[in-house]
Amino acid sequence: MHYYMGIDVGTYESKGVLIDESFQVIARKAVRHGLENPEPGFFEHDAEEVWWGDLCKVSQGLIAESGVDPADIKCLGTSALGADCLAVDANCKPLRKAILYGIDSRASAEIELLNQSYGEEKIQEIWGRPLCSSDVAPKILWIKRNEPEVYEKTAKFLTATSYLTAKLTGNYVIDKFLVNTFAPCYDKEGNIDPAGAEPFCRADQLAECRKTTEIVGTITPEASAATGLAVGTPVLTGTDDSGAEAISTGVFKPGDMMVQLGSTCYFIYCSDELVKDDRLWHDSFIIPDTFSISGGTNTAGTLTRWFRDTIFFDKLEAEKKTGVKAYQAMLEGLEEIPPGSDGLITLPYFAGERTPINDAQAKGLIFGLRLDHTREQLYKSALEGIAYSIAQHFDIIESLGKPLEKIMIVGGGTKNPVWLQIIADVSGREVHVAGETIGAAYGDALMAALAGGEISTLGALDGFIKPEKTFVPDPEKVKAYQHYRRIFEALYLQNKELMHLI
Repeated sequence: MHYYMGIDVGTYESKGVLIDESFQVIARKAVRHGLENPEPGFFEHDAEEVWWGDLCKVSQGLIAESGVDPADIKCLGTSALGADCLAVDANCKPLRKAILYGIDSRASAEIELLNQSYGEEKIQEIWGRPLCSSDVAPKILWIKRNEPEVYEKTAKFLTATSYLTAKLTGNYVIDKFLVNTFAPCYDKEGNIDPAGAEPFCRADQLAECRKTTEIVGTITPEASAATGLAVGTPVLTGTDDSGAEAISTGVFKPGDMMVQLGSTCYFIYCSDELVKDDRLWHDSFIIPDTFSISGGTNTAGTLTRWFRDTIFFDKLEAEKKTGVKAYQAMLEGLEEIPPGSDGLITLPYFAGERTPINDAQAKGLIFGLRLDHTREQLYKSALEGIAYSIAQHFDIIESLGKPLEKIMIVGGGTKNPVWLQIIADVSGREVHVAGETIGAAYGDALMAALAGGEISTLGALDGFIKPEKTFVPDPEKVKAYQHYRRIFEALYLQNKELMHLI
């Protein structure tokens, strides 16, 4: 019997699965970790402790739980939060904490500097959209300008999966799904572009671009001792957690869409052509001959966590005594609250915002407060606010002439049925949840099985991964939410300048 392992490192949690030849999960393991926020707009992880440490714990746990002989694990696939910036020395030792993806907006000054240096036309030519906090090159430039001692010692600038793969195999690689976040350091084909990289770093400080599902090395003796995997076990390039999560939900063909409802919200729509729109991102996709239209918010689960820790803290304390999860207790009474939360609208921009407004300086806003409002109404308004943003993405994609054939929702947010129904009602579209919701780690394992020869293409699994539950929009609630959506969109436009003054 052959087995395949998938491990994903996320913002607050790392997960792993072990699957057999029939793609059934035989073991799963999760490890939680923290998120460092040393100052406003700065979000970091200790790469050695969190990324590598979690991968080792998850791998060891999966082997122990399953009782599988490590020699029978034929391939490992990994994914991690994408568009990070990690500076390492010649021994792959981190020189500073990892600067995280688009939620980290520290490089706003560098983005403005690049806008002035390149000009709007050149920016459009290189990036195909405005520069944003999800771009890695400005983060490298931030290190160059603010931490010259780190910059001088840097042997490689890596993203999370590049670091993990290097620790596992000794090889520095990055997949094409992530390489474009390093623009203009690579050309359109994924080759390192020395001239494009020159303002930011040297060509030799970048990882080599390889296909997502390509085996790029094997487990070294050092990695074997740390992970429990057998020496010589093949390892894939690794990819972005959202790409792997899309695969886990069956996003295999044009018209399929994944909504990753995790700490943030991330979207991937599979397109038959490269479509450009400044509000969203566009790239090639993991599936051959397809493209992605994608986007991401800066809050989702992070906002529900804020509500739990700041406003429903008594539920968190009660969880320790009763065992009832705070998040579950927070849902009590929400379904009785009408659309619009009795006149409350929340702009969920508590950490700035990525798409579709692309404004790192945006601020959160709770509008319409009255003395009779309750914390339950506040919370439902926050869930609605994120749903309004999700619906904006749906509308943009359809406005580009792309049909939404299937919308699959994955991630921790799938444990909140009230939220899923709100998304259906706000957007006016059916949304589905897959049977296997462990997410990106399962997608990683499926890609490992592809590399191991169990399937010829990922599309062969199209009928295997089916929706388990569907949330159907309520026509009356859809109509009610249309009114509040108009106010939601107007609130940002009318307060944008004031937000930037804070």
